Amino acid sequence: MDDEYNMVKNHLKRLATPKTWNIERKKSTWITRPNPGAHSLLLGLSLDTVMRDMTKVAKTAHEVNFVVATQEVLVDKRRRKDRRFNVGIMDVVEFPVIKESYRILLDDKGRLTAVRISDEENATKLSRIERKTKIAGGKTQVTLSDGRNIILDKDAYHVGDSLQLELPSQKITNHYPLGKGATVYLLFGKHAGRIGMVEEINKGKIIFSPHGEKREKYETLARYAFPIGAQKPALPCFIKKE
Repeated sequence: MDDEYNMVKNHLKRLATPKTWNIERKKSTWITRPNPGAHSLLLGLSLDTVMRDMTKVAKTAHEVNFVVATQEVLVDKRRRKDRRFNVGIMDVVEFPVIKESYRILLDDKGRLTAVRISDEENATKLSRIERKTKIAGGKTQVTLSDGRNIILDKDAYHVGDSLQLELPSQKITNHYPLGKGATVYLLFGKHAGRIGMVEEINKGKIIFSPHGEKREKYETLARYAFPIGAQKPALPCFIKKE
């Protein structure tokens, strides 16, 4: 009975996984459930799933366990040994032994996918500000979309803005506000996975024009938008998607 309970607790049925998971749903019955973490089930999955179903660097759970135990598997430049580690949108998964790096993004159908990136790009990421809190000493703590908490001397950013971080130091190298003219990446809604420019923002909604589509404009919720640059995307992985 305990074994059956643990199976249910540690796994999901493939047919019951979120539509955002880009996996073969009839390949087998079960798939590894990610640990609770920074990402929800909609925008996050287990390291095991990334390795077996998305990047194909391993074929079985046994191979995944062997690789994470004996080789370096890095998520945002930090070694992870738990195959159920929660990996999600914008995270960088790196396999130094085979010299391959991937960023978790959404494809044009709104499904999570692992996009191959260069060695130059795997040391940086974008993370959106989800909350701000005033703390002792007049400082500000910002909580980011990947679960990080960064303490700032000055309250210089707004909720909804994105920060470009150096990995693993967490040094802020750039700031992209959510406003008119910003390049955004949509995480939810029927336009999820698309990149566009903000034409107007008002009362929690934005009007955006998708890149590559002349004279087309759409409306969506501002909270669906993830700023990824000013006039153009800040990272090469997004430029390839245009």
